Amino acid sequence: MTIGGLGSGLDFLYDENAAEVQVKKTLRVSELEPNRSQPRKQFDESAIEALADSIQQYGMLQPILVRPLGLNYQIVAGERRWRAARMLGMDEVPVIIRELSDEETMAIALIENLQRENLNPIEEANGYAQLMQQCGMTQEDVAKHVGKSRSAVANALRLLKLPKKAVALVEEGKLSAGHARALLGIRDAALLEETADKAAQGKLTVRAVEKIAADAAKPPATEKMPADSFYTEIALSLESQLGRRVTVTPGKQKGTIQLEFYDKEDLAALAHKLTGM
Repeated sequence: MTIGGLGSGLDFLYDENAAEVQVKKTLRVSELEPNRSQPRKQFDESAIEALADSIQQYGMLQPILVRPLGLNYQIVAGERRWRAARMLGMDEVPVIIRELSDEETMAIALIENLQRENLNPIEEANGYAQLMQQCGMTQEDVAKHVGKSRSAVANALRLLKLPKKAVALVEEGKLSAGHARALLGIRDAALLEETADKAAQGKLTVRAVEKIAADAAKPPATEKMPADSFYTEIALSLESQLGRRVTVTPGKQKGTIQLEFYDKEDLAALAHKLTGM
């Protein structure tokens, strides 16, 4: 199996008739060990407890996908089920064993998490970045594999450009992805940190952060123009539609619109969105 042949879904991994699949009904819980390279670093204990309750009532409906590793087996997909089984004190769990390379294991673990788990926005962005850096995927490839739009992947990756403190607030659930994307428009480090803190305290909406970013990005006025909320509303509307910072600057004779782009692929996608070509 090649990385490019993973497909947009992972159901084939559990097909007991697939090539290279070794089916074994159960393994001891103690024989399994987690994959330390997977994107999920934080596990919601209440969610694990709910999963454990479901397993206790209905059984484990889907086996855990593992690969041989030394004397034990490494979990490729299904760590939450394994954690729930340990919580219940189960001795054995249903598994499917596959011979997988390190690269295949990492790609499958990342895609499985990105498709099926409720990752926080930073974990999601790190997962996309790992697929690109370590599996040689483009943003388009990542989007196809995880069932997201290319712009959604690009916007998620942008969050990794935030300062560490803002990233931590997103990881802790104190800042939404919308707030985080709006913060990216603030280039002044002190203003960004101050705005992030206020947003984390619930004092600023996403729209309010966007306005702070737009105001901070305005160039020094060379001519006095009356305030007009029309231009601000148009800029915010364009930002929402295009998924990037937009600056609208009116003038006496003519105005300008400034659009951000992040790389060649993003510029091509923006051109396609604007022209339809």
